[in-house]
Amino acid sequence: MVSKKQERATEILARLERMYPKAKCTLDYTNPFELLMATMLSAQSTDARVNIVTKSLFRKYPNPQSFADARQPEMERDVRQTGFFRNKAKAVIAASKAIMEKHAGEVPRTMEELTALPGVGRKTANVVLGNSFNIRVGVVVDTHVARVSGRLGLTSHFDPVKIEQDLMKLVPQKEWTVFSHRLIAHGRTICVARKPKCSQCLLNDVCPSAEEPLE
Repeated sequence: MVSKKQERATEILARLERMYPKAKCTLDYTNPFELLMATMLSAQSTDARVNIVTKSLFRKYPNPQSFADARQPEMERDVRQTGFFRNKAKAVIAASKAIMEKHAGEVPRTMEELTALPGVGRKTANVVLGNSFNIRVGVVVDTHVARVSGRLGLTSHFDPVKIEQDLMKLVPQKEWTVFSHRLIAHGRTICVARKPKCSQCLLNDVCPSAEEPLE
């Protein structure tokens, strides 16, 4: 017996697919290591800003060894524009050293090994696993996913881990990665933080938080 919540989630999934058929990761990268570094730098920043920074950063530090060998003050200057630059510089250097020392310079492919790296949480690990390796062990929960899934009534939690658990029950595993991309796209364009554009939203009639009728 399919629950009403599951039926509504399935309808939301179908509509999101129609609305954002080409949704994908908006960070620029050419390999798993670059995606890992970019995702770590994207915390409390925008992907657009991170892409500006990594364009020159990946030329200067082209591999894990060069990141591992970087000096903290110089890395701080290099990533300054992404915000929280001291913590981020420390984290990307430490994670790169761990990759060199424990994983022979290769980005690990399991949630456990990734989250054991300094500065890498579940969200970052999910981004790398889903987009670089096509391994789906969870759903990326960033600020957009948390906000939009809450407004849509797919979760009542605020803790990212609990939100992820709720979404994993409602969304087929094969769609976990692309689902988060579509929610993020929706959160950036329609279901924005301050004043959602409910009157333009194609999810209006299935959203318990809708404030305006569809135009």
